[in-house]
Amino acid sequence: MQGLTDDLTRLVAGDKSAWNAFVERYAGLVNSAIRAVAGPTGDIEDIVQDLYVRLCKDDFRLLRQYDPARSRLSTWLTIVARSAAHDALRRRSAITQSIDDTPETSLAVDPVIPEHVKIPDGLLSPRQQLVLTMLYQREMDVSEITQELSVDPQTVRSMHHKALVKLRAYFKEKI
Repeated sequence: MQGLTDDLTRLVAGDKSAWNAFVERYAGLVNSAIRAVAGPTGDIEDIVQDLYVRLCKDDFRLLRQYDPARSRLSTWLTIVARSAAHDALRRRSAITQSIDDTPETSLAVDPVIPEHVKIPDGLLSPRQQLVLTMLYQREMDVSEITQELSVDPQTVRSMHHKALVKLRAYFKEKI
């Protein structure tokens, strides 16, 4: 155990030979742990490189967190390697999965409220009611409403926002 602690001390102190020995000693373990998560088609080399960058980053901050009293270095390194692989897969799926490639049926949401909601009289101003009617019943966009009402687009957005705030507050009390 003392030899391991000395090796890690030299490693985090920036000793290149200690780093090379560390990489050579644990390369198989790291590759296996990453391959187990990423699979045979994963970019294993890139993930391994990312792991080593993580270990060195911020003056070996991650490597300094290793506690020999809690686990063996191989166990700790396996967990960190698997975590790096999961992170890489999440990043890759977030980048490669475009909303344009997603079938529209998987994005569809069943309505959970009735199509027409009874808004109590006096809750909204006449202009707020008009803006909501134009937006949701007539399906007009903001530019069309601004032309018809001869107001600024920001005024339409503001009336819409204030109406929704009032409606949320009212219906929240009813639930």
